[in-house]
Amino acid sequence: MTEALDALLDLLDLEQIERDYFRGRSRSALVPRVFGGQVAAQALVAAGRTVPGDRPPHSLHAYFLRAGDPGAPIVYMVDRIRDGRSFTTRRVVAVQHGNPIFHLSASFQTYEEGLEHQTDMPSAPDPESLPTAAEMLPRHLPADVAERLIEARAAVDLRYADAPPWASVGTAREPRSQVWFRTNGKLADDPLLHIALATYVSDMTLLDSVLLAHGRGGWAVGDVVGASLDHAMWFHRPFRADEWLLYDQESPSASAGRGLGQARIYTQDGRLAVTVIQEGVVRVPR
Repeated sequence: MTEALDALLDLLDLEQIERDYFRGRSRSALVPRVFGGQVAAQALVAAGRTVPGDRPPHSLHAYFLRAGDPGAPIVYMVDRIRDGRSFTTRRVVAVQHGNPIFHLSASFQTYEEGLEHQTDMPSAPDPESLPTAAEMLPRHLPADVAERLIEARAAVDLRYADAPPWASVGTAREPRSQVWFRTNGKLADDPLLHIALATYVSDMTLLDSVLLAHGRGGWAVGDVVGASLDHAMWFHRPFRADEWLLYDQESPSASAGRGLGQARIYTQDGRLAVTVIQEGVVRVPR
């Protein structure tokens, strides 16, 4: 396990300060606010700590309310909405400086047999054939920006199947992107941990497809201002975050200073594992 992954796992190992109250810390980000994927993953872990281990999450719906302060702890307050025979529902409010910064609702389910179908996995290059972040980023970004981005994502091996937005500034492309990802190290056999790590990664690149449609490079090069507004995920089938996952993303719409991203996450053998939808602020600075 790499040092960066060990540090990320430490962030997800929340401190329990009361029966349904948990405290989390933050790490530095590319911008002076807490990374949204971190807050979502920590909130899901907090909810999961109050649910029996045989009920993994099957969905989450969240809103980002305020920018998080990376220099202050985050308190996660869990509300035990419902404990049914098959489903468990939790609501989590993340608080800093006395104000809510994030709200999450999550549903958990015991495993059961049912009808089965899925969309086919799209074609994608072999992840092992693609350049790593350390190999690709310095080719397209200023050295200091590339170094900070590599450091921020060091816990995850994330590889772009096509050129990312900041590698094709000024050229509008189809609003679709693909990345392969897995953690930089093996993980314990804890379904909640694998789902939390996929949640963490899901906020890294989902709005890239919005930028591609307009030839914008994004926050990495400063030609747009962006922030996540809401986030929803549905977990269809078991997966491991330490094995290659294909994140197939597209944007059906952008308007009114907002952009919508939707995506599917597939295991390398073609199973549809997760569906993701997110809307975010995407503004061109005046």
